[in-house]
Amino acid sequence: MKKGMYFWSGSIFCFLFMAGSLCWAGDSWQDIGKELLNAKALLINPINPKIIYVGTDRGIFKSEDAGNNWRNIFLTKGDKKTVNLLIFDLKGSNSIYAATGSGLFYSSNNGSKWKRVFRGKNDLEADCLALAILPSGMYLGTRQGLFTSQDKGRSWHKESGKLGNSKIFNIVYSSQDQASLYIASADGVFKSINSGKVWERIFVAHLTEKSKEVDNGFEDNDQDKEVKVSEIRYLAVDPNNPKYLYLATSRGIYESKDGGISWEIFPTFGLLSRDLYFLLFSRQSEFYCIGKSGIFTYQDSAWQELSFTLSSSQINFITLDKDAYLYACAEKGLFKLGLGHSYNFARADTLTGYFKDEPNIGEVQKAAIKYAEVDPEKIMRWRKQAAKKAWLPQLSANLGRNTTDLWHWEGGSTIKVSDDELRRGRDSLDWDLGLSWDLSELIWSTDQTSIDVRSKLMVELRNDLLDEVNKIYFERIRVKMELDNLSIEDRKKRFEKELRLRELTASIDALTGGYFSQQLAKKKT
Repeated sequence: MKKGMYFWSGSIFCFLFMAGSLCWAGDSWQDIGKELLNAKALLINPINPKIIYVGTDRGIFKSEDAGNNWRNIFLTKGDKKTVNLLIFDLKGSNSIYAATGSGLFYSSNNGSKWKRVFRGKNDLEADCLALAILPSGMYLGTRQGLFTSQDKGRSWHKESGKLGNSKIFNIVYSSQDQASLYIASADGVFKSINSGKVWERIFVAHLTEKSKEVDNGFEDNDQDKEVKVSEIRYLAVDPNNPKYLYLATSRGIYESKDGGISWEIFPTFGLLSRDLYFLLFSRQSEFYCIGKSGIFTYQDSAWQELSFTLSSSQINFITLDKDAYLYACAEKGLFKLGLGHSYNFARADTLTGYFKDEPNIGEVQKAAIKYAEVDPEKIMRWRKQAAKKAWLPQLSANLGRNTTDLWHWEGGSTIKVSDDELRRGRDSLDWDLGLSWDLSELIWSTDQTSIDVRSKLMVELRNDLLDEVNKIYFERIRVKMELDNLSIEDRKKRFEKELRLRELTASIDALTGGYFSQQLAKKKT
């Protein structure tokens, strides 16, 4: 009984200690949504952040006092009432567009009155998911294709080709280069450099078979077994670097620094899951993302979770206001977090406590190098042996049989058959040994060229190995810290973090031949 009490009290102590020494400014989420459930979209007045519009599955709600009071200002007819996106018109903050499951709606008077400006020919076209408004025209993304309008929504043209039938996730552009448009769709990422006149696919999506849903152990036979789903989720552009693109997918984040010509995997250290579905950049290029495991921000080459104290597991949308507040639309409502300018390590001895029971990083590196046999001394030993090789002679040996001797047989009789004839003699063995030296090897050995090539490859392998060890080692420290920041009641996230901690431990063991766990066990005893 006492042991269990010590465990819980120790956890509480660690949580309170870390909450005071490592946190964001304004480190708790405020529930400002009241009764607003299933918040999907959010729009904040850029001049007066107290004016907030929230889109839910029950319409649009407006607050003029930073979320203290809400009133419903829009409700669509029919079954599909979900509001997927809210954006301001170019005219200013009084004109609003609402992309909903029943079409695109427009209000010119702060949401007091609405009119539908796009309907769609069927339910898929009516389900509006993305919208971009530029001086060159309006670009509307639906569940079944891209539509454009050059007359402020009075008439619409459906795009031909793949973009005309693909599900559109979002449409983005850079304020520094509005002629370049980017679209994330189920069939890939498309780019236009002439305001949508011509589109080029710059990222090809990988379609995967949708898993069959199971209810109480029985498969739903009405489902289409051949349904394919795209890995693409969302596309973002760095506001200060128009050519820097970031694509959220089910396999992580892809980064392009040349406008989509080439793509590379963006670091995922610190993320519990690589399945990400929303990305956000601040005006200062601070990077945020949403995944199945919460909200994260990218700092110091790693992702840090911001949703520890958020009481909702499903987050649908995030945005920032001009006062550095982060808003999260979630299934349980609307939440607000005050952000500091940096992740604040207030006390240096905090880290010391986390490294106290861990093997030293230098020792872990040495163990990994030894296990992989990429020690630098190995190359030095080869060079010394190659230099001494010239003093050793080359030994050659030959062994043969001589059968060329003939014997003359003379018995002295003229009547014997075998007299006076030649006979083959007995076989004889010939052998010799030879020693030779190549003294030119004292000046330059041909083996040195091969050693140089192997040395280069070994250095690259060792650097990759140490880089991997370093990242896993310090990510493990971060996960330990995040575990201490979790509340005791948050069992789901605690389970995920503990599972991630064991996964990282196993990864280091795989690189060190079990050395890491052995050292952990020794420190505990």
